[in-house]
Amino acid sequence: TTVWAYARVSRPAPALFDSVAAESEPRIGSFSPQSLANTAWAFAAARHRAPSLLTAVAAESAPRLQAFKPLELANLSWAYATARHAAPSLLEAIAGEATPRLGQFNPQQL
Repeated sequence: TTVWAYARVSRPAPALFDSVAAESEPRIGSFSPQSLANTAWAFAAARHRAPSLLTAVAAESAPRLQAFKPLELANLSWAYATARHAAPSLLEAIAGEATPRLGQFNPQQL
């Protein structure tokens, strides 16, 4: 995603992040697991607050976690912890999904 690239290079772009949040939220249901995880990661890494978007990502992700790869589960949990965005149902669901699959996680993802 565009915001992922800006976050990756630590390039501040608050207007871009605000616009992406506004545009993404109504379309969140069409995001792939990778796009959901990358979007949450980008906002957290950039330290750009978007509570409404993160709430929407959590609601969309939780029932679909079985489709997430280990990296996506790890990035999603990291994003919510880093953003300090309370999403207890999501984090509980990630723990439930990740636990039986921990053998598929590499050391960094654990």
